[in-house]
Parts: sequence; structure tokens; C-alpha cells
Amino acid sequence: MYATDAGLEMWLATCKDPRLNMKRANKLFLVVEDFEDSRFMMRRLLEMAGYAVLEASDGEQAVKMAVESRPVLILMDLSLPKLDGLSATRQIRQKKGLKKVPIVAVSAHDSPESRIEALDAGCNEYVTKPIDFDHLHALLRRFVPSGNTSASGT
Repeated sequence: MYATDAGLEMWLATCKDPRLNMKRANKLFLVVEDFEDSRFMMRRLLEMAGYAVLEASDGEQAVKMAVESRPVLILMDLSLPKLDGLSATRQIRQKKGLKKVPIVAVSAHDSPESRIEALDAGCNEYVTKPIDFDHLHALLRRFVPSGNTSASGT
């Protein structure tokens, strides 16, 4: 699930700072992934870093949970049952209050076409599996600044 041991070690080192964990505890992430093992790994790493995490296993759940919970960031797998990640992203972008919530596409496909399609659907960023935690950590710092505690945007 992780790209390098160094990336995982760096991630875990940031998890040990209790001051950061207290700031992160009120930041809710939505992890959308149909494979339970992958979902568990993403959730566990985010929780270890002090974030609160909700999970959805399909695109329909993702849209419903995003509307109900207003996460500060969504990690969206693109290959999902019931409603694929691109369609779920488009629907989330139409919902009041969710137009600006960062959505990071997570995909096993590493083609320029897949990246463009995800960004066109409304994703803010595109990462490939296995997840490089150095890159993910940088994205979290970029999209979820320490002072931001809830999703906003109309």
C-alpha cells in the first residue's frame, strides 16, 4: 500500500506529535474505496496521524456521506461499484457546500488520460496506487491547512 519505507517512516513520525494530533482530531476525512484492505490501510494511517475518518465502499455511499458529514477532504477511488468515482465526484461538486472540498482521486491507472478525466470531473489531484505517503502527506498539508476545520464552498 505504501510506495517507500521512508515515506511510511516519515508519515509515522508526524503521527507522534500530540499537538498536531489535537489540531487534526476535528478534521473529518472521507475515504472512498471498495477494497476493504485498502480502505482499512488508508483509514488507519489517517487515524494514526490524528484525523477522524469516515468510510464509503461505493460511489452512492460517497455522495450521501459527503452531503451528511461535510468532510474537509475526500480520497476517492475511481473504480467503484454502483456509481464510479468520476460520477460520484461530479455529483458531489453539484451539492451546496461541497463545491470546494478537496477531492483526491486514487487510482491504479497511471495514464495521462485517466488523470485528465479525473481532473475534468472535479478532482483536485490524482494519485496512483500504491500510495506514496510522502506525496500524500504533502497533499494533506496543501489541501488541509492547520486552521481549516470544516469543508466550505457553495
